[in-house]
Order: sequence, then structure tokens, then C-alpha cells
Amino acid sequence: MTGLDLRCYLVTSGTGRRTVRVAAAAAAAGAGVVQVRAKEATTAELLELVLAVAGAVQAANPATTVLVDDRADVAAAARQRGAAVHGVHLGQDDLPVADARELLGPEAIIGLTTGTLELVGAAEQLRAQLDYLGAGPFRRTPTKNSGRPPLGVAGYAPLVAVSSLPIVAIGDVTPEDAAALARTGVAGVALVRAVMDAPDPAATVREVLSALAAGAEAGD
Repeated sequence: MTGLDLRCYLVTSGTGRRTVRVAAAAAAAGAGVVQVRAKEATTAELLELVLAVAGAVQAANPATTVLVDDRADVAAAARQRGAAVHGVHLGQDDLPVADARELLGPEAIIGLTTGTLELVGAAEQLRAQLDYLGAGPFRRTPTKNSGRPPLGVAGYAPLVAVSSLPIVAIGDVTPEDAAALARTGVAGVALVRAVMDAPDPAATVREVLSALAAGAEAGD
């Protein structure tokens, strides 16, 4: 898939109607990726949520990429139903990248979680089958415990330097962090609570995109 826009990358939380509404609002405001994450949901619940989010995002902004967290099988099922689901984001303990690629096909988007030089180096060996890397945590986050130390702003430039794949910063990123992170060379930032809990999710997305543009310009 060409034109993958990783600048403002929303990772959803929750499974209700508000999750679907926020995803659509973020897409309409310019979020390039919406990843559907619901780790506590059953497989059937996750598929239902993915279908609902994909439909709402497609209506709001057909250019936004919709990915499923962890579950390549759910992404495949949604795609088989004709939903506008573009791929999967895999963790280190999920289905291996090669198997996910075999399941989803050559056009699907596949991302992989990293966060250390060792993990980024290992991902380089899979670069022909991957589209981007997530790297984190940026700071400690209550939504996910990776067991890896926080990277902070200073931790990203070394990862970017050794990766041929675009890198997205994740882990309790806020709009206020976006400009500094843009200067490290990351392709974008992934946000969970900063968008999902915002009184105006669309305004938050626009704020992030503006800050990223300013940071990238300052880094040139």
C-alpha cells in the first residue's frame, strides 16, 4: 500500500460506540492510521469492533489506514468480509511476521513492535515483509507494560539511524511531545489516551499534526 501516513497514529481503547466515534473523528481530522486495540475483548467482540471502526473510518476518511492490534486472524477475517482493514500490528509474542504476511497477502500493512537496538536490528532482517516499526515505550504507560525501559526523546535517533523502516514512537506520547520527537527522525507518533480521552479528539489530532510539521521543519 503506497502513501502510508504514519504521522499521527491512533491506537484505540475501549469497545463501545464512543471508541468508534473517536476513531472516525480522528480519521476525519487527518490521523493517517487507526489501530484497533482491545486486548480484553473476545475474538468475536474484537471482530465486531474492527468491522464497526473500519466502516466508520472509511466513511470519515478513506485515506486512513485501519490496522488490528496483535490479531492477524481477525484482520484476515475482516478483510474477507470486505471491510476496509489494511493489516495488522504485531507484538514480539504474536504470530511471526512471515506467517502474518502469508495469511494477509502482499498488499497488507504489517507493523512490528520494537524498542531496543537489538529488536530493531532483528526487524531489519524482516524488512522485506514489514512496512514500519513501532518503538517504545517513550515513557512509562499504564496501558501496556512492555518490560523495556522508557526511551525518552534521546532514545529514538539511534533507533532511526539503524533502521531502513519508518519508526513510530509510542508509549504515553502527548501532543506536547510531538515536535521534539519529530526532530529525532521518527515517521510519526502513536497516541492512545491523549486522543481517546480528549474532549475534542479531532482538535488533538490537528494539534499533533501541526506540532510534527513544526518539529520536522526545525530539524531540517
